[in-house]
Amino acid sequence: MAKILAVLSSGYRDREYHTGWWGEELFAPLQALERAGHVVDLASPLGGKPEIDERSLLPEYDPQGTYQALYESGRADDTQKLSDVTPEVYDAVLIVGGHGAMFDLAKNQDLHQVINTIYDRGGIVAAECHGPSVLVYTTRPNGKSIVDGLKVTGYPDVWEPGDVVPYLPYSLEQELRKIAEYVPELEQKAFAVWGNQQIITSRDPFSSELMGKELVQALQGK
Repeated sequence: MAKILAVLSSGYRDREYHTGWWGEELFAPLQALERAGHVVDLASPLGGKPEIDERSLLPEYDPQGTYQALYESGRADDTQKLSDVTPEVYDAVLIVGGHGAMFDLAKNQDLHQVINTIYDRGGIVAAECHGPSVLVYTTRPNGKSIVDGLKVTGYPDVWEPGDVVPYLPYSLEQELRKIAEYVPELEQKAFAVWGNQQIITSRDPFSSELMGKELVQALQGK
């Protein structure tokens, strides 16, 4: 049995725009990991109940209502505060996507410390969709990003909703391209890539099940 820390955005709001974490990107990997007998804890910058991106529960993204039901069950209502996390007890950290990750996770020093501690102990660092924004700013002792020079993926510019782009603080794709080998693989229905034996990134919400499968396989024997 392994222990995994899933990290969610607490949410971002201004007068015209609000966002948070993406339903499928938590619940699809969480279900796969729990079915395999692993334990998944949740954390967010503020602790408590983090704000979900309500679009992730719309029929076009959740046609069977699977993630709506899990959300309404309260499974994600109680998260640890990132500053209170003890990273040494975890075998992996999963950074859940959604545009919120770009705002309150990407440059969060508590999260960077959690990631580096788990990585230094031989654990897995996983990030979905917009979650790789965190890895851009997570630096190693040499001052370089933890994904410097590695193959990575993440939500591509060409798919960003036009009505959302004006509110985003930066382009995830362009930030990744500055430091890593960005691979979008736009023709594949689902895509995830291992940058090395410990770091995996996935491209979009529809790659969430694949992320779950990859993590289950990598954590076999734990």
